[in-house]
Amino acid sequence: MIQKFSFLKSAGLHLLALICLSTYSSPPALAQNLRNNPTSNHGNKFEQLGTILPDANSYRTASGAPGNAYWQQRADYEIDAELDEEAQILRGYELITYSNHSPDVLDYLWLQLDENEHHPQAESNYFNESRLGRRMTESDLERVLPGRMLEGYGVQIFEVSDGKGLALPYTINQTMMRVDLREPLRPGQRTQLRIRWQYRIPDRMKVGGRGGYEQLKDGNILFTITQWFPRLCVYSDYQGWNHKQFTGRGEFSLPFGDYKVRMNVPADHVVVSTGTCSNYKKVLSPEEFARWQKSQSATEPIEIVTRDEALRKESTRSKDRKIWVFEAGNVRDFAWGSSRRFIWDAMAVDIEGRKVMAMSAYPKESYGLYRKYSTKVVAHTLRVYSKHTIPYPYPVAISVEASNGMEYPMICFNYGRTQEDGTYSEQTKYGMIGVIIHEVGHNFFPMIINSDERNWSWMDEGLNTFVQFLAEQEFDNQYPSRRGPAHRIADYMRLPADQLEPIMTNSENIIQFGPNAYGKPATALNILRETVMGRELFDFAFRTYARRWAFRHPSPADFFRSMEDASGVDLDWFWRGWFFDIEPVDISLDSVRVLTPADSMPSNPSNPLSNDRNRDRMSRASEGKHISALRNKEAGIKFLVDLDTSLRDFYYFYNDSIRKIDESDPRLSSVRSSESNDSLISQAQIDGRPVYAYELHLRNAGGCVMPVILWWEFEDGTTQEDRISAYVWRKNEEQIVKTFVHFKPVRSVLVDPHRETADIDTLNNLWPREDAQVIPGRVAIFKSRSESVGRRSTPESANPMQIRTMGQ
Repeated sequence: MIQKFSFLKSAGLHLLALICLSTYSSPPALAQNLRNNPTSNHGNKFEQLGTILPDANSYRTASGAPGNAYWQQRADYEIDAELDEEAQILRGYELITYSNHSPDVLDYLWLQLDENEHHPQAESNYFNESRLGRRMTESDLERVLPGRMLEGYGVQIFEVSDGKGLALPYTINQTMMRVDLREPLRPGQRTQLRIRWQYRIPDRMKVGGRGGYEQLKDGNILFTITQWFPRLCVYSDYQGWNHKQFTGRGEFSLPFGDYKVRMNVPADHVVVSTGTCSNYKKVLSPEEFARWQKSQSATEPIEIVTRDEALRKESTRSKDRKIWVFEAGNVRDFAWGSSRRFIWDAMAVDIEGRKVMAMSAYPKESYGLYRKYSTKVVAHTLRVYSKHTIPYPYPVAISVEASNGMEYPMICFNYGRTQEDGTYSEQTKYGMIGVIIHEVGHNFFPMIINSDERNWSWMDEGLNTFVQFLAEQEFDNQYPSRRGPAHRIADYMRLPADQLEPIMTNSENIIQFGPNAYGKPATALNILRETVMGRELFDFAFRTYARRWAFRHPSPADFFRSMEDASGVDLDWFWRGWFFDIEPVDISLDSVRVLTPADSMPSNPSNPLSNDRNRDRMSRASEGKHISALRNKEAGIKFLVDLDTSLRDFYYFYNDSIRKIDESDPRLSSVRSSESNDSLISQAQIDGRPVYAYELHLRNAGGCVMPVILWWEFEDGTTQEDRISAYVWRKNEEQIVKTFVHFKPVRSVLVDPHRETADIDTLNNLWPREDAQVIPGRVAIFKSRSESVGRRSTPESANPMQIRTMGQ
């Protein structure tokens, strides 16, 4: 056995190096590198991606579908695990059956040892910058010396052998272990590994990490056992072995397989897990088992382990043991939770004719939120995601409250605890609902549509955040989604270039991880759905991608190609701008040249900002009435809080004054129908009415080409919306001139009225401005600029529910 860790041995030198070292990188010239015709104002942004994408082959076709020679490996596991609560140690023994479906001969196998992330000598604990603050606590200094804080952590390997029990040589390199086979594994063959191991379970509230334990105030422990056993790496047609080190950022790439896992835990613990339990009758009390049976047909959550039962166990420490047995088929990973403090509820949900058990487990600290919301949010998530991707194929989906947010097949760990008096802030409530939707949604991306998280975080986080947004909006039309609406990504996109990187950046190299891997790709997909492609084309293409790659390993090119193949829309310009570059969207309405009848020349332009309705139009999208909310309302979508009024809480009525979208909002009617210029021109020719022509001069100030959406308000108070394809920029990517003919005078023109393109500067979107001048004669020229109207907000930490309760 060889074990390798690279680290600085001298703590003092290490601290000095971190204080003295600094880095600098010049802003990337990404736009120039992606230009096909760099000396021209066209022939760049609309060119095909060409050699930027890998060539199609018999494994992955040019349509984005798996090819006729597509293959993938398989790993099946039998695991025995023993949880030592007193010592916080997990011991395990596993038998792995690995099937080689590739055309290649393999001399060795690579496995992941993720808990070595916490090894005191792991390089990932040292390779990030650190700085001295004006004030430093002892814990701050300990983070600079992680070796002290992580002493005793890391995986201990006691045995690696083949199926016959013969020892195999192995090499540990940080979080990866190579096992050298006695004989080459040829195509179509299987081999077995036996591994015996243990590790000290980390206190994740102190040292961080995806799994570990949390000690509650009464001394009881809540265990979240994740990334806990040696797991096979993916071996694929496009990468070979994916053995990039686990540093805590880029997540996982794992093959599918079947699992049978036996967990030996204290007898008073409740275990929740990936898969289905085959011995509930043995490990549950008769009363608990009867409730479990009843929950199989329940349409409301039933407490299987009740709050009172959990409370009675708080002061007990059983010395007896129980073994819970779980089995899971065709999953890429396995995780579980264990605690005597768990309250457990469940209900059945119908997913296209199949029964799925939606469940939640949580300590009493979460009861006020989780009992009301969690299991119903799980069920809602499964319904919405199944509609937009594939029908949920597993028998169980469970949400566990564990003061974090992390996902595994059929089980996820979330947050959402009330104050001691049972109240909670609106931020806590919506944060909890959002994280449950997000983590349950990860069952689809990447647990089923099994992308490579280690390299491309956006393929699971971004796609999942997008469908999370759809689910949030179907939960409540006034849901305050943080990510999805285009205007919410504008702050990130206006950052300096050296703080940005393309979405197509490796997970480990991203500075602003949340906006880049979650927010920007989710926004991009929402823009595709609402603004570029339309819902019908987008939804069909997105489902096609999901169904093509369910239980397979897609790459970015497979996603890009599938979306185009199934929709018939050329999107290379969009992938180029949003995924391969960092240029922002900023369409500036620089000037308007007006041609009016001689007897109707205005002496002074009206000021649209002095009109309350125009002011409201500028701010309405910021207040939640974004394009998706408007269209959902118009489409008659049934929102969950209306279908199940038990989900309405204090905040539903506290915010009642802003809940309803104004049905008289002229923009809503514009989505329903909008007259075209052609019909107006035809009518004008017949009636001989006077013509009002407006020549708009638009500039691509940001660099990222996008459709042009115009909102016209006429002097008689009527309105009209025009939507122009992004292809209007194809012959001049920097500036365009577009003329519109109307048969009544225009009071104002607004670019991007619904804030649906992520425009970073709305100051240049409105015409006319207050100080606009009119040049005498039949043609008037106006310069365009406006004032922006921001959104009022309350401090995130405010808890009006608590304040109102205390005041009563």
